[in-house]
Amino acid sequence: MRQTISRRQFLKAAGLSAAAACSAGLLASCGGADNAAQGGGGGMDTSRYTILYSSQPATLNYLTTSSDVEMQVGANCVDTLLEFDNKGVLKEGLATEWAFDEATLTWTFHLRDENWVDMNGEVVAPVTAQDFVDAMRYVLTPAYAAANAGLITSYIAGAESYYDYQVNLANAEAGLVDGDGTAYTVDGSGTVTVSAPGADPVSYPPVSFDEVGVKAVDEHTLTYTLTYNFPGFLSLLVYLPYEPAYGPLLEEMGDQFATSAETTYSCGAFYLSEYIPLESWVMTKNPENYDADNVFIETVSRIYNAEAEVNGPEMIRRGEIDEATIGSDILDSWLADEATKDLVSMDRPNTNYTYFYLFNFMPFYHEFSGQTVEGLDDEYEPENWAKAINSTNFRKAFLYGINNAVTLAVTAPEGYEGYMLNTVTPPSFCANDDGVDYTQCGALAGITAFFDEAAARQYRDAAIEELTAQGVTFPVKVQLPYNPSTSDWDRQCQVFKQQLEGVLNDGADFIDIIITAGPSDNYLSAVRRAGKYCFQLCNWGADYSDPETETDPFYQEAGGYGSRYAYLRTGVEDGFITGETADAIMAYMTAVEQAKAITTDINARYEAFANAEAMLIENALVIPMGMSVPAYLATRLNYWEGQYASTGFSNKRLKGIHVLDHYVSMSEYEANRDAR
Repeated sequence: MRQTISRRQFLKAAGLSAAAACSAGLLASCGGADNAAQGGGGGMDTSRYTILYSSQPATLNYLTTSSDVEMQVGANCVDTLLEFDNKGVLKEGLATEWAFDEATLTWTFHLRDENWVDMNGEVVAPVTAQDFVDAMRYVLTPAYAAANAGLITSYIAGAESYYDYQVNLANAEAGLVDGDGTAYTVDGSGTVTVSAPGADPVSYPPVSFDEVGVKAVDEHTLTYTLTYNFPGFLSLLVYLPYEPAYGPLLEEMGDQFATSAETTYSCGAFYLSEYIPLESWVMTKNPENYDADNVFIETVSRIYNAEAEVNGPEMIRRGEIDEATIGSDILDSWLADEATKDLVSMDRPNTNYTYFYLFNFMPFYHEFSGQTVEGLDDEYEPENWAKAINSTNFRKAFLYGINNAVTLAVTAPEGYEGYMLNTVTPPSFCANDDGVDYTQCGALAGITAFFDEAAARQYRDAAIEELTAQGVTFPVKVQLPYNPSTSDWDRQCQVFKQQLEGVLNDGADFIDIIITAGPSDNYLSAVRRAGKYCFQLCNWGADYSDPETETDPFYQEAGGYGSRYAYLRTGVEDGFITGETADAIMAYMTAVEQAKAITTDINARYEAFANAEAMLIENALVIPMGMSVPAYLATRLNYWEGQYASTGFSNKRLKGIHVLDHYVSMSEYEANRDAR
């Protein structure tokens, strides 16, 4: 049954009066919005943008969060040193000039004149280089639990030592004793001693923040000194932990910084003018911003509605809001209805996230330092599975037998071919110095579509002969888990099982795919990181615009657990991955290490990483699936006008985007895409 909500019910649920709704731009006019959804624009306001949200932000603190909804303030109300244009090209932001000194590994940025404004748009103070320094100190303060501190500690000289010391000092001052008996103490000089049972005590002398490689040379000159010559550094600057914050406000507010409009200062395209938890938040155009002429929306209103997924589309029909997601449960009916079919378009594709299938190369119990992998439950026959995945033929049967179009069609009933991938890294993610797309570099250039039923059965037959001799029993049990809180994942698993078993079990009893529902909460820790699967769909979001970031799910240092995805090296170290599979894994690890060492010749660097990625795929250690399918929307925004990048939050920025007087149709969406 179609659920509807009246305007009066909506206002009551949102906690707004009709007068407040009109002033916030909730309705097209105080008299109603009868003309909006029936294809015209009429008098629809093009200066305001209103959208529902159903998930209450835990914080608006852009320095500490990594949540999509919580990034909105940082993305739109705070400018970065550099920014991307709508084609993904870096350009000036708060910095107008920048240069790198290879000898000292130091980047120098020269800042333009810009001001901080408060919730009323009133100027508070100028933005200075010290604001970047103070913000980084805040991020590296353990008490604030910044989710993205690793994007600083991995690249800024001295940051890791400072942060680690601060963590140990905080533990000592709190009198913490870990579960294993590890104790922390601090002496009068500030030296922290960590004493673990059965090990010699380790001392950590004080580390001053002055040792961290971020410096305000003067009000308009900022420097970052890196730990090594990292080619992807500039793209990191368009991300939350590298944003500035007004130092005196940070010092005054501490952990209460950016918890309200009153405790948030802005220097971006918009300023946060109102924030009422579980009701609304409003961002207003910042006339003080240096680039205000390229900001075309006067007011951005986000209205809380716990049933936004249901109520949003109905409010689009009445023209009461400017955007809503059209879920897969109603998409077909909207596309078939003359009144709504031309209201549906899509979000701009996001190449930040890509999807791939992984075999579990750690099906047994294993203890790392600070990390335990439980491994497969006995019912899924871990010994049998370990032997099976040690066979290249077994894995290649999957590689050639999987038809990604079938799975992608679940979430992208139209145009799914455009989201299929044959590589882990998507096209247009980055390009070398000659402008060659990374996926066309090195051995990746020769990788094409794999799906081939005849080839899949040839590898299957070879695997059966090889593995039968080793005592493997068939069908091999393949536990395929999914997160029940992720829309359509269960349906994807069902069609995946039907499709792959249809290929590989035709003429043989080869595999038994067993679909299991994981927990809705803490799925990654309970399933993937714990090794509680045989085969599953995974995704990875790049951290910066360089192919090194795409190795994170697969690369492991000796004895380490990497990013807790595949545990490839551990399978070799533990001795159950042997022969050509072990050789391929170790060749990949070596290739990644060699590629990382190339920092000045970008063409050679990209070719080396491309060759390493090709090793993964050609040996079926990972099976590419596709890009993130953009959501189907009813929207009055042309997202192709907005900033774009394969990493960071550029795609969340509304600067440069117009609110149209009508909802965008699919044909208009495609025309906008082609015209960008």
